[in-house]
Amino acid sequence: MPTSLHQRLAAELARREAAGTRRRLPAPPAPSLTDFSSNDYLGLSRHPQVLAAVKAAAQLPAGSTGSRLLTGNSVAAEALETQLANFHGAEAALLFNSGYAANLGFFGAVPRRGDTIIYDEASHASVKDGIRATPATAWSFRHHDLADLERKAARATGTVFVAVEALYSMDGDVAPLAELAAVCQRLGLHLVVDEAHTNGLYGSRGEGLVADLGLQEAVFARILTFGKALGSQGAAVAGSALLRDYLLNFSRPFIYTTALPPATVASLAAAYELLPELQPAREQLFQLSDYLKATLNAVPGLHVPATSHVIHPVFFTQNPGPAAVRAIAAAAQSAGFDVRAIVAPTVPAGTERLRLIVHSFNTEAEIDALAAVLTECIGVISTT
Repeated sequence: MPTSLHQRLAAELARREAAGTRRRLPAPPAPSLTDFSSNDYLGLSRHPQVLAAVKAAAQLPAGSTGSRLLTGNSVAAEALETQLANFHGAEAALLFNSGYAANLGFFGAVPRRGDTIIYDEASHASVKDGIRATPATAWSFRHHDLADLERKAARATGTVFVAVEALYSMDGDVAPLAELAAVCQRLGLHLVVDEAHTNGLYGSRGEGLVADLGLQEAVFARILTFGKALGSQGAAVAGSALLRDYLLNFSRPFIYTTALPPATVASLAAAYELLPELQPAREQLFQLSDYLKATLNAVPGLHVPATSHVIHPVFFTQNPGPAAVRAIAAAAQSAGFDVRAIVAPTVPAGTERLRLIVHSFNTEAEIDALAAVLTECIGVISTT
């Protein structure tokens, strides 16, 4: 590698270091830490039935051996896609290796030159990266602002797609899906909903927010991620059988990727079998979510938005800067809580925060103990 390139890379890293935003891999979380950080909302990654399915799949080949279009297809993968379609009330579903790949796979293949994508400005990086892969025109609209969406739609050309998340991953607020669907139906727009953080949690059986609201027919495509409440990995695009066939033919992240391994497919089939039985766990999760928000809002110097749900950004009344936010997260970890700091460039500079995720297996006592640790940290900051 030429020295000049080394220097350029080092300079970019130094700039991030100076700004306090340089990323590093964190230490693996200790098993003893109380989990307020992972996306394993329902604890399915450790559920005995899921683990038993993975153990049984260990008798199969360790890998899928190829892409789905070559040697990587299987009866189990096709059965899982049928299971997904039936469960979510869709005509068909197509597996992808991650939510990131599913978003790249959909937006990189379906919108074409002359089309328009209008996306919520708070959309996940995978949505934005997928949009960059398409020749379609793309505009953002202000977060949850339907009037701004309509203004953008009025000057859109071609087929128009509207991209939103059901629940936003950094702020934990829920999209006004019913209102969005009504606007899209009235204006002839195609609504695409990323259900990464609502799949498994909303609906009486965990079918997701779109199904919970009865909007299956009003949504063109759903991105269903499995790395959150399903406790595994991978994703699927759910929609019409025609959409599935089109993606199978034109979606590069699907065509040119080795398929999910048998153990993952087995874990997902087992997790989906469990979801209908987990309504008590979902209710416990939502109750604890409300309790955490109320408890932390009672701590002087902390603020959790009233709109957050399950995912809770914890802001500081006087923003201490990225280094201090990281130090607070480290102090919480030292006290036994897996808490993570979120800083720029993941979020805009000046909006550094802790990001807390509640799980059905957390307790009110754990939340109280975490609040006490954060109260002490705030006291230290205020005296320095």
